[in-house]
Amino acid sequence: MKIAILYGGKSGEHEISLISAAAVARNISSEHEIKLIGITKKGRWFLQADSELARIKSDEKASLQICEDESNEVSVIPGGGSERAFFCGGKSFKIDVVFPVLHGTFGEDGTVQGLLEMAELPYVGCGTMASAATMDKEKTKAIWQNAGLPVVPYICARRSDLATSDGYDRILEDAQKMGYPLFVKPCSAGSSDGANKAEDLQHLNGAILEAFNWDDKILIEKCIDAREIECSVTGNPTTYSGEHDEEKVQAFGPGEIAPKHGFYDYDTKYNDPDGADLWIPAHIDEDERREILELAKKAYTVLDASGLSRVDFFKDRQDGKIYLNEINTMPGFTQISMFPKLCGHEGLGFTDLTEVLIKEAIFRFKSTRNLQTSR
Repeated sequence: MKIAILYGGKSGEHEISLISAAAVARNISSEHEIKLIGITKKGRWFLQADSELARIKSDEKASLQICEDESNEVSVIPGGGSERAFFCGGKSFKIDVVFPVLHGTFGEDGTVQGLLEMAELPYVGCGTMASAATMDKEKTKAIWQNAGLPVVPYICARRSDLATSDGYDRILEDAQKMGYPLFVKPCSAGSSDGANKAEDLQHLNGAILEAFNWDDKILIEKCIDAREIECSVTGNPTTYSGEHDEEKVQAFGPGEIAPKHGFYDYDTKYNDPDGADLWIPAHIDEDERREILELAKKAYTVLDASGLSRVDFFKDRQDGKIYLNEINTMPGFTQISMFPKLCGHEGLGFTDLTEVLIKEAIFRFKSTRNLQTSR
């Protein structure tokens, strides 16, 4: 099959995508033909030369680059399907499955997913609705709460609340009712961009303003003294009929992250290999392990997620309570990322994992294309 890997993107996580996509490209089975499509920070798509794939395959530490050759700019044709959806250099080229290794905005938020749906192409990962809902941390929490799943206490603030002093005062009042410390983060940014811990009113004001630099809507959460637990999840819960094992929802792990710098920020995740201890399996008992795995599958399923996700939890150090924190529908695939490590620990190696994800994409596409769309 011909696999198109999308990477880069108009996102604060552009550079992480270059690393993640390189790891995916290196580990996809050689039975498949890979086409690399780099997306610039301005959102332009460029087909990359085969030499770029050869370069990153010859160097395990190399990240992908994007060559902006005007003659290789890519267009996507609605309704084109595998034979005609991608157009470059005056002609179309065939793609069987798209693997969008894109993190954050304009990649993980339903925008690319909607484009690929219109183009009639199978793609790895969550669909349009699930991608959009899970990108918005407030909407994710609301869906989980409605399903009776445990989340950390929070309030949501919108930029419009800053329009009047009364509005801003209400934000501060409601936030401080939860008690310090508080955690402030954008609703729809990733990789801890714009996230900060506030120990008092002065820090809270600064954290709110910083979060609004990244998004028009922010979350202010009660900061609990918690251990950070993560699970990898795969499967297509909405379309699984029992026919294809790859579509069955499976949870791997859990693993545990023990940050050495306060909280698991951007630098700790991606730039500092010694910034945190990763414990696989997590240091929890068997009953807690089963509880977390079941919660991970429920959290994934109720959101209509598909393909893959990493589901993150907090375990309160004081009373042992388990809370859902967030879900990442295109988790990092770097050498120190938890998602592939958890799958690998349970026998699903990187190449086999990519094969499962590709098959999931095809099965879901076929199922949804059997649905009636007109009379």
